[in-house]
Amino acid sequence: MLNLAYLQKLLIIAIALSTITCAFIQKTKKHLPKSKYITIYSFFINMIIGILFCMTFTEINFPTSLWVGLFSFLGADSIYKTLEGKMAPHSEIVTKKVITIPAENLINKEDS
Repeated sequence: MLNLAYLQKLLIIAIALSTITCAFIQKTKKHLPKSKYITIYSFFINMIIGILFCMTFTEINFPTSLWVGLFSFLGADSIYKTLEGKMAPHSEIVTKKVITIPAENLINKEDS
């Protein structure tokens, strides 16, 4: 029989972990040579941090913490889609493009 309560606990941990790993990957992806490596990098980061997170903060054992890492990796895709357009793409981070703001957006609206 499927233990739905235990699965729910694992998914809750994976959701919290996904937010942490998403932020970590966003901050460190600029060190990758090509954007095609981001998925592989994300998988390994989610698995490693998932194992460490479970071993440190929960009573979950090693094999089960692999599931948390996998759920975190799969759930991170929905976080990326939610934040799409709000996070800098890999090419922009690597080339360090400067985003310019048109002058008309800088005018104080109270002055007009």
